[in-house]
Amino acid sequence: MKARLEQIREKAISQITGCESAEKLNEVRVAILGKKGELTNLLKSMKDVAPEERPKVGQMVNEARAEIEKVLEEHKTRMEKVLREARMKAEVIDVTLPAKRAQLGHRHPNTIALEEVERIFVGMGYEVVEGSEVEKDYYNFEALNIPADHPAKDEQDTFYVVSETGDILLRTQTSGVQVHEMEKGRLPIRMIAPGRVFRSDEVDATHSPCFYQIEGLVVDKNITFADLKGTLAEFARALFGEDTKVKFRPHHFPFTEPSAEVDVSCFKCGGKGCRFCKGSGWIEILGCGMVHPHVLEVSGIDPEEYTGFAFGIGLERIALLKYEIDDMRLLYENDIRFLRQF
Repeated sequence: MKARLEQIREKAISQITGCESAEKLNEVRVAILGKKGELTNLLKSMKDVAPEERPKVGQMVNEARAEIEKVLEEHKTRMEKVLREARMKAEVIDVTLPAKRAQLGHRHPNTIALEEVERIFVGMGYEVVEGSEVEKDYYNFEALNIPADHPAKDEQDTFYVVSETGDILLRTQTSGVQVHEMEKGRLPIRMIAPGRVFRSDEVDATHSPCFYQIEGLVVDKNITFADLKGTLAEFARALFGEDTKVKFRPHHFPFTEPSAEVDVSCFKCGGKGCRFCKGSGWIEILGCGMVHPHVLEVSGIDPEEYTGFAFGIGLERIALLKYEIDDMRLLYENDIRFLRQF
């Protein structure tokens, strides 16, 4: 028994002093002193020792355990000291070195443009309203006077979501938000609806299957086309400069009548003609018109008592024009060299 105890003690001390990590040291402790360790197993064999020898053997076992635990604690303390010194050496700070400049993020060009547009319209008394990107066919098309056989409803242009009813889609415009607001019946309405829209377009310098649109709507008594012209002229001056002029060209949209495309005088050349405006002196920025009476009617508004106007602006187009960006894809490629310019 004594020889076996001495063998366990020497083996334990040798293994402990050879440990280089806390994990390995713990493994040795469990192997020697644990419930199933060598020293514990030796104690279980005390029943085979003669009764008169048990006190002496028990004292020897306790002395061996105490010595092993002492060696364990001393080696653990030495290892912790070495690790602490190594960590402090690695973490030393040279206070004489220049400070590292923090790399902070900032707003995306789209966000900057959107906040400016929102600021302008909020300043004119408009409310900013948001809606769901997943919409019903009724709100995206039918309620906006776009019949079932309209080309815009073709699956080549619209992303439809698989559903039992077949009338769920990713919205192609934020005009559906206007319908939801009109259905609430809280008149008058002065709102803009910014948000992400989806169309089945090929990716190129001016197109993307996912982009941002800002729709505007005003519904009240005695609203005329003159109100629309005045509003958009004020918006153009606030966005592009006080000398900016606007030009309205006849157009067609199913949900407005009459409808128009709006151009602004080139803010680079003042309308003289340059590369930016392709020599015309004018730049197209949005579409607009008076809300079609049928659109008002299906939303529960009496077109005999109320009139309104609506307009739609592509946010990326505003950003491209304002910051003179030639390729829309730059806005989404996350090139830090490009984004740092804003």
